[in-house]
Amino acid sequence: MPSPFPGMDPYLEDPARWPDVHVTLVTALRDALMQRLRPRYVVRVEERVYVTGEDEEELIRPDLAVLPRPPAAAPPQASTGRVPVPVVVATVIAAEQRERFLEVRAPDSGEVVTVIEVLSPTNKRGPRSAGRESYLAKRRAVLASPAHLVELDLLRAGARAPMAGPLPPGDYHVIVSHAERRPRCEVYPLSLRAALPVIPFPLRGEEAVEVDLQAVLEDVYARGGYDLDVDYDRPPVPPLAPDDAAWARERVAAWRAGRG
Repeated sequence: MPSPFPGMDPYLEDPARWPDVHVTLVTALRDALMQRLRPRYVVRVEERVYVTGEDEEELIRPDLAVLPRPPAAAPPQASTGRVPVPVVVATVIAAEQRERFLEVRAPDSGEVVTVIEVLSPTNKRGPRSAGRESYLAKRRAVLASPAHLVELDLLRAGARAPMAGPLPPGDYHVIVSHAERRPRCEVYPLSLRAALPVIPFPLRGEEAVEVDLQAVLEDVYARGGYDLDVDYDRPPVPPLAPDDAAWARERVAAWRAGRG
């Protein structure tokens, strides 16, 4: 079943759901590109790995505590011998995170022609976030290389990609950086209420491949079966502005009526 929304489904932006959406979206985008580009290019899924630290917003904590935590107001008990009695305090365990992105390569030389990033919530956090620092380090490396860069930001919340000037108003953005045109970039502002557009992704020379982002998104929605388990009775996370929230409720109601 298609999504209730004409473009990006705001319910898929929930950080708890996005990791699954992200994997499916990257894979679907790879498949769509390979259908158009073979045998001139290959498209490969690559991984960026980083470790969260103590300042991260999302940390892994133990599933099982061996010792019960004493009441907060209970003072340390005096030891009767030389061995002190400890106070049990939970620690923080850093977590290894993996994020996928795409590389379009020339099969004859292995040259990386275009790098395609689909931003995740961790890429859009504050400056002390390991996820954002990892993403920005990769971004800087690509911008300093001969490869093109395409960034798909389909998340309303969080910090946008750093630019020398303000981004045009939009709920979402696609940024296309042609290697030979830097520092100038092509920015496509997208609206929550409209279908995603067809975007030209640069390749070698003057060649480009047009990618129908809406078709890819509909494929993702079908692959993930999100119509089966997305709770459209609850407000989306992050929340919508009041007028957008009213519009979203109308879309969901019409979608349900059409399924009946």
